[in-house]
Parts: sequence; C-alpha cells; structure tokens
Amino acid sequence: MKKLIIFFTAALIFGCTGDFGDVVDFKEVENPNLSEASVVGQPNSATIWLSGLERQLALVFQETLILAELGSDNYVNTQTFFNQFMDGLAIQITDPDMRDTQRDIQRLRELAIFGINEVGPGDPNYDAETEAEFNYFEGLAYLFSGMYFSALPAEPVGVPVTSEQHYLNAISAFDTAIAINAKPEYHLAKARANYYLGNQSGAVTAATAALALDNSFDRTVRFDESNGPSNTFEDALYERATFDDLQPLPTLDFLDPKYSFLSPNEDAPVHYMKAEEAYLILAEAALADNDIASARTNLTSLLDLIATREVRSIDDSIEQRSQVDEGSRPDDSSIVVNGRSGLVLSRQDGNVDIPSVSGTSLTADDIAAMQDDDAGLELLYRTRQEVFIAEGIRLVDMGVKLVIDENEILLNENINEGDPGTVAVIPSFIAAVVSDLDAINYEPGSSVATTVIDLNEVLIANKSSDQVVPFE
Repeated sequence: MKKLIIFFTAALIFGCTGDFGDVVDFKEVENPNLSEASVVGQPNSATIWLSGLERQLALVFQETLILAELGSDNYVNTQTFFNQFMDGLAIQITDPDMRDTQRDIQRLRELAIFGINEVGPGDPNYDAETEAEFNYFEGLAYLFSGMYFSALPAEPVGVPVTSEQHYLNAISAFDTAIAINAKPEYHLAKARANYYLGNQSGAVTAATAALALDNSFDRTVRFDESNGPSNTFEDALYERATFDDLQPLPTLDFLDPKYSFLSPNEDAPVHYMKAEEAYLILAEAALADNDIASARTNLTSLLDLIATREVRSIDDSIEQRSQVDEGSRPDDSSIVVNGRSGLVLSRQDGNVDIPSVSGTSLTADDIAAMQDDDAGLELLYRTRQEVFIAEGIRLVDMGVKLVIDENEILLNENINEGDPGTVAVIPSFIAAVVSDLDAINYEPGSSVATTVIDLNEVLIANKSSDQVVPFE
C-alpha cells in the first residue's frame, strides 16, 4: 500500500511540473560550473574526478565504520549521539543510517562508472594510472556492497543482486585495474573478495601477488578536518573528549583510540587496504590446509610488519573509562582481563602509546605454540579482530548484513518488503549472544575483569556455517 501511495504522489508531482527529466537532466543545468561540458572533454578532468572519488570514499567510511563497529563486539555505545540501534543489532529499513550507507556506496559506484565511460575518455591528458584507479573504485563499491549487504541493486533502481555476485563484480573490476596498472592494493582487494566468497585458492593467489609487489603497502582513505568530510569515527573515539562514551572491550583497550587528533587541516586516516590483511589470509589458508609451518611463517611476518607501523603517543587522560558511573570500566594497567595482562592502559599516568595502523597482543611465543586446531584458529581470529579494529571488518567476519533502506523499497519496483536484502542477516549463533556481545564483568577497583563471552570462540565453534570462517 505504501508503494502505491508513493507512486500516486510522484504522479501528481510529475503532472504539476511536466517532464521530471528536465529537472534532473545533467545536460540542462545552466550554471557553467555544473554542466556536463564543464567536466567531460576538459584537460585534466579525470584527475579532478579521481579526487572526487577519493572524497566519496571518505563519505562511505563515515557511514560504514560507525555501523560496523557498533554492531560488532569491538565497541559499546554507552551514551553517544551515534546510531542507537546497532549495538543490539536492531537493523531496520527505516534507520536513516541504512539509507545513507547504501546511497554513499552506490554513489561511489556511479561516480566510478561515469569516470570510466565519460570523463576519462574525454580528457586529452587521461593516463593509464587514472584509468586503473577508476576501475579500482568501481570494484570497491561492489566489494562494500557484498561485505555489508546480503543483496543490493548494482545499478540505479535495478534488481537486487546477491553479495556473492557483488564480490564477483568486484573481482572483475579489480582484474581490469590490475591489467592496466597493477598495484598491491588492487590485488589485496581481489583477495578480500575471494576470501569472503570462500575461494581459498583465489584469495591466496591474490594475497601472494599483493605482497610480491610490496610487502608493507598501506592504502588509506584521507579526511579533511577543516572542510570535510572529517573522520566521524575519530570524533566518536577521541575528539568528543568527556562525551567520548564509545567504549572498547577491555580485551581491546590497548588499541583505543585508533584515531586521534592529527592536525587542524587533516583528520586521522583509515588504513583500509594494508599488507597485514594479506598475511592473515595466507595464515588462515595454511591452517585450513593443516600446514602449521606456513601459518607460523606468515604470522611471524605479520608481527615483523606491525613492529614497523606508526605508534602514536597521545594524551588520553580525559578518558575515564566510565560507563555512566566513574571507574565502572577497567582503566589501569594492573588489571587482568580474561586471564591476560597488558591489555588495559593506565591513561591517568601520562601519555599512552596507541598503534595507529595495526596493533596486536599476538607474540612470538604464541606463534611458536600455535597448532592447526580450533585453538589456533581462535588465536588467528583474535588477531584479525585486533589488527582490523575500527576498520569495519569485524561485523563482516561475524556474518551480519545490513538492509536495503525503506526509500529504495518504496521507489524501486523491483523490490518489496520481505524480499532478500530487505531483512537483516544475523547468524543464529550471533543472535543468541547479542545481549552479551559487549558485556563485561568488572567491579570498580578490582584487579580482574572478564568478558561475558569470547566471540572468537563462538565463531570457531560455528566454523562449519557458510556465514563465517570462509575457508572451513
């Protein structure tokens, strides 16, 4: 009934205003700064368009990071103005964050396609590197569609396609980029798509190719602190100061805040395609093949790489680790969490050292003792969680998918409420522990804290599910 009302209203608008196409036709805009001719066919327009794609990618991360991190067990939202539903995985089609996330990913795709088809070919200074980047960004749009949605249109008002098809579309786009001008992040993006498809051989081949080009690469999305878009998640973790009540699990305390103040003009970047991921994919594949020696080798290389990454010394003394009541969360380095020490920092004793790219509690001794069993796989997933904290990966590893937003459902004749993609995907073993994802046991002043569950144990216990642990 809603769809009928929307269509009837649209018909009235069209009847009153004439051909609606005249209103939105890019070629009919009179402002010379906004016309198609002001972009297409102009020297260096492809480079400028590429800058626009980088900006749009920042907007994508503004949306995805908040939703993905709150929905995971990484953080609990105690009293911020950010999304109030994702902590409990209440994923609703009416949530405006679903709308904005979907639209920003789709805008990234359409901008990339327009760059490939129109802007690039019309630029007399168009080069192979920019062409490859356009294809890479198109691939990223498909990759994020597959990571965060179970089904989503791959074209304006199109028929929703499955996450698996989005991954395949992403691989095709990345292959095109690689053929034009190969970069390690192109191969890694392809490896990630294959990883979530469960294509172990494809993921291993692509991850290996990425490291062969550069074994320490790090592609970032950058943010403009003064003019925007800024890093919204940095605001949530650090810049809001005493209103910073987005709290990590105590097991991840030593990694928070991953983003902190950088400069008045530039916000902290997100390291979204980095060599660490390739080593983790290779290690997981080795465990799946019962090759513990290769798994240990790749994790040792991972530790060596992490040791070279930036660690920022910051003043985080304003952080009280409070959950409404002062001192209600662990905030002293003497506190032991789940039987492990060194996970919590004393933020009142001076500056703290926080990894800004990658950090982990994994040690060389852990690697030496690791076996190709469930305990070894749990250790690897704990390491994935640590390395990728605040990067939007954990929710995907949990097998959770967002929903197509209500506006798309109402206006796209190919979609009806209840269709695939309009209902959240939450694996049953995740739904069973939603209330405990961020829960901890801790008495203020105590020297011991525990998490109510260890989600890595839950994931590995359900490794036979096709929703998680893709190589099993």
